[in-house]
Amino acid sequence: MKAKNARNAEVQPPAVCDTEVDLKVEALVTELIGRVADKWTMMIIEALTEHGEVRFTKLSEMVRGISYKMLTQTLREMEREGLVIRTVHPVIPPKVEYRLTDLGLGLSAAFCGVWIWAEKHIGEVEAARSVFDDKAKSAHSRTQAPARKNGWEAKLVSSTGGVTDGHGR
Repeated sequence: MKAKNARNAEVQPPAVCDTEVDLKVEALVTELIGRVADKWTMMIIEALTEHGEVRFTKLSEMVRGISYKMLTQTLREMEREGLVIRTVHPVIPPKVEYRLTDLGLGLSAAFCGVWIWAEKHIGEVEAARSVFDDKAKSAHSRTQAPARKNGWEAKLVSSTGGVTDGHGR
């Protein structure tokens, strides 16, 4: 019991915000969470945080698995929200580079907290997943009914080569 109380003492619930909710701020937070929850946005922010100003093609190589179309769409949304700056250099072939704005860098710093939390709690998350998966697997195997055969599936080939329904008929 002491270990449980010690553990509860170390994990405190988040502070409750008792200020009045501004509906415009609430809408912005909802939109930004939707944007940040997008894996491509976070991977792009990570790449630009580490490498600074980057050309489109190089960025597509850094963000593994992203298509040019998805990279273009995500960068446009990030530019619209003020997270990246797109610079077009007047050369042939066109040279386009992207870098994070101060807003983008601030979001990167905020996301760093999630990264630190994940590093600290990865073992606990993996253990919880394992317990859940084991429970789900055992519950599934207990509730799974034996397969029932009917029609032609129930017909068996006897050792003499004749077809039977499994009951000698």
